[in-house]
Amino acid sequence: MNSTAEPGPSVLLVETDEALARHVSLDLQESGYDTVVAQDATNGLRQASEMHPSLIVVDRMLSGESGLWFCNRLRSLGNHTPVLLLMARDTVDDRVACLEAGADDYFLKPYRSDEFLKLVRLYLQPDSPSNEKLRFGDLVLDLSTRRAIRNGRAIDLTMKEFDLLKYLMEHPREVLTREQILENVWGYDFVGESNVIEVYIRYLRLKIEDEGEKRLIQTVRGVGYVMRES
Repeated sequence: MNSTAEPGPSVLLVETDEALARHVSLDLQESGYDTVVAQDATNGLRQASEMHPSLIVVDRMLSGESGLWFCNRLRSLGNHTPVLLLMARDTVDDRVACLEAGADDYFLKPYRSDEFLKLVRLYLQPDSPSNEKLRFGDLVLDLSTRRAIRNGRAIDLTMKEFDLLKYLMEHPREVLTREQILENVWGYDFVGESNVIEVYIRYLRLKIEDEGEKRLIQTVRGVGYVMRES
């Protein structure tokens, strides 16, 4: 390896299963990512604080504290690093638990190298510089900082929250079906019911209506959602 090469994005892997940790970390390293492994949630939090990774991958099933506890604790400490949760089940309840804990996305076991690395690349692809802002009413979405601003209040968004809000704001007053949203926001062959959209819409509304502002994301019953004034 050329020691003068620029280091790749860093990934923190929190995984108790040693065989799986070796497999995943080797795949990440061979793909050019600087990878550190923590074997439990407590050490994972310490590493997240020390190394400031570009992405965190954590198994829901850890020895000691769970991956969900790790996500909750990470977010409570103000850390907004994207988190991918490795999960063994794919029920609506599991997905909701993943999102409510603060994870940005999840990957369903059994581990498959190609599909996992495809998802990782979505989160670690370089951001193209942009001064562009999307505006709808009193809501502004800054594409360079990936933040929303409403009435002067800056709103931090997870990656998927940003992608969803961006898609809605790019199609103002246009009714978007759940299928369109899944295809354009979860575009990596997303499988499963569309309940995941409802969860994200709920979180977006909580954030952008935090000060009692009027609703901008409207539900079109039985169809989908639309960005429009009441």
